[in-house]
Amino acid sequence: MRAPEFWNHKHGSLAAPLTRSLLTPLSWLMVLAGRARQRRVTPVHAPVPVICLGNVTLGGTGKTPLAIALAACLHEKTQSPFFLSRGYGGKLRGPVIVDPVRHSALDVGDEALLLAKAAPTIVAHDRVAGAQLAAAKGASLIIMDDGFQNPHLAKDVSFLVMDAHGLGNGRVFPAGPLREPVDDALARANAIIFMGDGKMNISTDLPVLRAALINPETPPSGPLLAFAGIGRPQKFFAALRAHGADLVQEISFADHHAFRATEITRLQSWAAAENATLVTTQKDYERLPVPLRENIFAWPVEAHFLDQDALMALITPVLKRGVL
Repeated sequence: MRAPEFWNHKHGSLAAPLTRSLLTPLSWLMVLAGRARQRRVTPVHAPVPVICLGNVTLGGTGKTPLAIALAACLHEKTQSPFFLSRGYGGKLRGPVIVDPVRHSALDVGDEALLLAKAAPTIVAHDRVAGAQLAAAKGASLIIMDDGFQNPHLAKDVSFLVMDAHGLGNGRVFPAGPLREPVDDALARANAIIFMGDGKMNISTDLPVLRAALINPETPPSGPLLAFAGIGRPQKFFAALRAHGADLVQEISFADHHAFRATEITRLQSWAAAENATLVTTQKDYERLPVPLRENIFAWPVEAHFLDQDALMALITPVLKRGVL
């Protein structure tokens, strides 16, 4: 979905305050339902430790690159991490081990395809079944880049990922961009990972780690027509401009947009008219029709922890416990 303007507390049409007010009772119902679900369910412990990266807002905060960076850190510690994902946008309920050669984004979602290039990845709507499969296949621990609000699988360490974009108007969906009240999320988190070098706009006693998203490659030279269907496309466009890209047009789609062949051919014709190169995100690239990917550049992004020792200090006690 595309985030509506009234989710931003600083901007919006004249009707935004009324819209937020009308939707607020639905938000209260969402909060009550979420809290009841957390109380009602008894979490099941997996055979191996579980580390969860979650967020309190809808839309992208960089969890997938962070999960990949975390897996790399754990590989250095001779661990065998598996990723566990719901596979948002895919049709397979699982549990299934993702095969990037055999599966498409229509099967397992774009995020699972990116994760599977870094470590074994399991897609499962039933997270407990997915964790059990991971353990059976040799995982020494499990990394979840979603599922923070899912109470069924117990987490040994939960990181809440936040960035300088903030919390919008501070209201819970559908009146705002929050998945749940911030205090509820903080109560279940062990630490916060703050993306970027901005200022965090909440007060908490939790440990705060810093991480950054970087682009290891320069954008293509010459005119670029950029398009993206992620949580915040403007973040992608701004990063391109910061790297000196010559953007002739910026086109936004809804998050996890399923690109149709007609849309891609239209983009290609627009780019040809501008003598421009098409550029998009890695996640969007995974959702493009394969026959039409030629001459479309996927600009890579990576996450880096700014204090890896502090990160491992929080995780090492879990690793020392080994099998639960």
